[in-house]
Amino acid sequence: MTVTVVRTVPGDAGAPRARASRLVWFLIVALAVLALAMLASITFGSLPTSVGDAVDVLRGTADESTTAVVQSRYPRTALGLLAGLGLAVAGTIMQGVTRNPLADPGLLGITAGASAGVVSATAFLGVSGQWNTVWWALPGALLAGVLVHVIGSAGSGAGLARLVLAGAVVTAVLTAYVQAVTLGMPKVFDSYRYWVVGALGGRDFDVLLSVLPAAGLGLLMALLLAPALNTLALGDETASALGASPGLTRALGLVAATLLSAAATAAVGPIAFIGLAVPHIVKAVVGAEVRAQVVFSAILGPALLLLADVAGRVVLRPQELMVGIVTAFIGAPALLVAVRRMRSGT
Repeated sequence: MTVTVVRTVPGDAGAPRARASRLVWFLIVALAVLALAMLASITFGSLPTSVGDAVDVLRGTADESTTAVVQSRYPRTALGLLAGLGLAVAGTIMQGVTRNPLADPGLLGITAGASAGVVSATAFLGVSGQWNTVWWALPGALLAGVLVHVIGSAGSGAGLARLVLAGAVVTAVLTAYVQAVTLGMPKVFDSYRYWVVGALGGRDFDVLLSVLPAAGLGLLMALLLAPALNTLALGDETASALGASPGLTRALGLVAATLLSAAATAAVGPIAFIGLAVPHIVKAVVGAEVRAQVVFSAILGPALLLLADVAGRVVLRPQELMVGIVTAFIGAPALLVAVRRMRSGT
């Protein structure tokens, strides 16, 4: 007589519940960090104000001068929310779709396309003013993304490697074009250099409203595609066996990432490391579930960008350090820590 002994591992049945509880706590912490970042963004700047002043303005009990100072920071805070969300979620989607841990919005030529749009409008159409450039940066970024998709998907050798190569080629060509125009036209360079560094200041709510439709559509697509992207992570053959369409999922994911990153770049200029570092930080916290990655990236991306902007305003007060410069200093060590944690966890 053979006796089969079945061993049960304590805690296995409650593992999904424990993970869900942990994610809820992480979500609460992430939202608290974002709330603190927003409060800091409207509190600190070149003109000194306190947290109490910001609270009084929100309550409507502050004096006129303090109210004017604090309210002038509302547009840059809103732009920080949109840009941080767009870049972080775009990076998350791109890293999942391309299976490239170094993928970011610059991979598909989005940054170069936005730069080419700004330079072209300034040089040949006489466009001036930081808020006017968004109308040319957005279509430039979108056209560059479409061009990369067309080149990368054409022919019998289409694939992820070809898509990345197409992005590198388009970026190189557009970067050369931007350099040629700016070096040949000093006035264009003077206007372009304020946009190319990446900054949240000097813009109003009109800029936010102009890119909001593209960002909203991209975020909606990312959330709807999350289950299919989870399946895609299992491999194309497994995804096809489960009823998914790897090619369609990948194409729609890249469209969503293009819309998000194009909207963010057009609004505030090229900002490095948010789309690269935040997805790694999120994966180290929530794991491989894409929907959770999208949600947490949409929270931590804006928080990191707003905190970087606050640091840039405080460090050189009364002068300001562009947020694009600050994110380069903050993002590099954050990415290094995240990668080391991921390696130690494998």
